[in-house]
Amino acid sequence: MKNLSVKIGDLVFRNPILLASGTVGYGNEISEFTDLNKIGGIVTKSLSLKPRKGNPPPRVVETASGMLNAIGLANVGVEEFAKNKIPYLKKYDTHLICNIAASSVEEYVECTKILTGEEKISAFEINVSCPNVKDGGLEFGNNLSAVAKITESVKAVTNKPIIIKLSPNVAKISEFAKVVKDSGGDAVSAINTLVGTAFNIRTRKPKLFNVRGGLSGPAIKPVALAKVLEIRSKVDIPIIGIGGITSWQDVIEFMIVGATAVQLGTINFINPKASELMIKELEQFLIEENFNNISELIGSYII
Repeated sequence: MKNLSVKIGDLVFRNPILLASGTVGYGNEISEFTDLNKIGGIVTKSLSLKPRKGNPPPRVVETASGMLNAIGLANVGVEEFAKNKIPYLKKYDTHLICNIAASSVEEYVECTKILTGEEKISAFEINVSCPNVKDGGLEFGNNLSAVAKITESVKAVTNKPIIIKLSPNVAKISEFAKVVKDSGGDAVSAINTLVGTAFNIRTRKPKLFNVRGGLSGPAIKPVALAKVLEIRSKVDIPIIGIGGITSWQDVIEFMIVGATAVQLGTINFINPKASELMIKELEQFLIEENFNNISELIGSYII
């Protein structure tokens, strides 16, 4: 047996495969198709202080090699999540990472404070860069001082690891990763979705009610890889790679350029069993390439 475990701070994941926020709900949906006990962890859909209905439909559109979504952070709110969603997840031996979204620093802090006492929660992923809502995320993610303030503020109210989810819609993503590290953050997730749109050529109207949304899927993988490589080259901070991962080969590629772990997103809609299949294939790759530990691959690119 090869060692697939990776570490982010003091957290040890049995393997580098995590399920991305917004693609698997709160876990109960995907658990019907894949064994959550076998993956490294699950990231909840974004949670806000109060419940949100999100944007009106249509809010998901298929595109070439990907999809646009403008869900608008629809969620049950942190109190309902703690009361009725966490109990279900307690039966699974996997890390639970809560994604937090907000429209103010104070709201980020309050959400984190409410949930930090939940033993099942292993870490928080702070969504500072959501491009599919009008009043939360995007402005924070494009402002270095705002990212610093949010990181410092949430870190001050919890002893659990803080992972900041970064926007790709910036000139130099490494500058934001450095701010996260300098402000006490434990890791970064890279990348969030790209801003995109799509129009109906007959009606000349947008296909999304929100007009713009977040582009995900294989189309964004080269961008995501380049952003992870930039961060790894400039900042010594753990990176969780996200963006267009559909195969075990993609996982290896992200790790070579510097990711410690990865998150599977759009592929969960195409094949909800993908995570389990990738884990088996990663182990086979280690055998074929004579690696004992998958962590040996992290940042192993040769120039």
